[in-house]
Amino acid sequence: MKNYTRNVRLNWYILTFGMVIAVVMFIPMNTIIKKLRQDEQKKVELWAAAVNNKAELIKRTQDFYQKASQSEQTRLQQFIDAYKIIMSQSEDADLSSPKLRFYTKIIMDNKTIPVIITDEFNNITLSQNVDIPQEQTVLTGDLLRKFSRNKPFEYEVYGMKFKLYYTSSLVYSDLKDMLDDLTNSLLNEVAENYVFVPVIVTDSAKEYIYISGNIPADRFSKENLKNTIDYMTKDNTPIKISMYDNKTGYIYYKRSPELTVLKYYPFLYAFILILMALLLFQIFRTMKISEQNSVWIGMSKETAHQLGTPISSLMGWTELLRMNPENEQACKEIDKDIARLNLITQRFSQIGSAVDLKQQDITLIIYNAVSYLQLRIPKKVNFVINVPLNHPLMLPLNKPLFEWTVENLIKNAVDAMEGSGTITIDLEEKSSHVHLDITDTGKGMERNQFKQIFRPGYTTKKRGWGLGLSLVKRIIEEYHKGKIYVKNSAPNEGTTFRIELYKSGK
Repeated sequence: MKNYTRNVRLNWYILTFGMVIAVVMFIPMNTIIKKLRQDEQKKVELWAAAVNNKAELIKRTQDFYQKASQSEQTRLQQFIDAYKIIMSQSEDADLSSPKLRFYTKIIMDNKTIPVIITDEFNNITLSQNVDIPQEQTVLTGDLLRKFSRNKPFEYEVYGMKFKLYYTSSLVYSDLKDMLDDLTNSLLNEVAENYVFVPVIVTDSAKEYIYISGNIPADRFSKENLKNTIDYMTKDNTPIKISMYDNKTGYIYYKRSPELTVLKYYPFLYAFILILMALLLFQIFRTMKISEQNSVWIGMSKETAHQLGTPISSLMGWTELLRMNPENEQACKEIDKDIARLNLITQRFSQIGSAVDLKQQDITLIIYNAVSYLQLRIPKKVNFVINVPLNHPLMLPLNKPLFEWTVENLIKNAVDAMEGSGTITIDLEEKSSHVHLDITDTGKGMERNQFKQIFRPGYTTKKRGWGLGLSLVKRIIEEYHKGKIYVKNSAPNEGTTFRIELYKSGK
């Protein structure tokens, strides 16, 4: 038994050593994964910073564009006011006079804004910064379409109606084109980012999608868009940008799939370690159970074999003793012990073999076990048996083995009481199973011993192998598919063992 315990300890040492190696391997691997995750996070942060900087550039360009637009509108209005004043002067007015020179300068200084002035019939009366063919005197065709993008200013001079057509200046148009190119370039870079970040660009209402990248189409459908945006917002703060349509847009993004995988990889590795530990534990447990089975079967078969020879000899000697009539009473008692030895041999021979369960009356088995032991235990041990006798309680049992179980528990109780006390046996019937409680008034045990006492080799006695309760557990749980456990116990307060058996087997 000491060798067996030593083997169990060796198995635990091997398991512990394996776990230590796994943990030691986990630490540098976790460090590498952490560094890769940090590097990936830095890439994402650099990408987000670059996008933010370009979005800021677009915003500043947008602000400059707005100021340029306002400035151009102001200059255009000054041009119209100056032109109206000049046209309202008489034919002999001195345009070089200090009073009119300022307005003349405003008109002459317009070098950027394309302007065409027509009468009410669209006859061209004046043009600036526009290439008009000499033969074209009326604003029509492509030229009219080009200058009709903006609503013309209408005014009167001496009762005559005039219209001033204009388009954006070349500088203003170039600035607008540059702004649109910057915005489109930003959107393309966002959608085709080099770190493969899932991204969506929406309007401020989160309803219109300008562009998206590295994300399945179904994630930004009308039904899923809000959930997707909320999920991305929890991951990163959205980037605000100015769009080419003078509206505000937002860039929503989350970690790349690779970064997400790296985030959970240590947990996956830990899970694999735990799984491996459980697998190793199960292997060792199976090995232990297999070793136990070999010990039980070998010991039981050998015991049954060893008992066979002396039993046969005793039976022969009994027959010789019977030849003398005065030995008849002694022979009867010897026959009882021989029958008992045969029963013990039968019990041992069934360990490790297929057990045959038959419908048996459990109450009768209990009374038989108690009746046999009452004559062989100290007289100071009292029995209180609460087992119904008015009707049989049939269960699928192996009579020799179950009777052996009851005897072992009673003997264990007698030892715990040191030969003096009360043993109470209660049998309770449920709808699908029965409870058999065996209670003693012995020394009891601590709670941490409740499971240990069923282990092979565990004993608190100076003499004994510690196999009795282990054998009981095997008979009840493996052969009868029931349960046995310590229901309650405390030091100096006795112990109650409970057996649960199913009426139909299990």
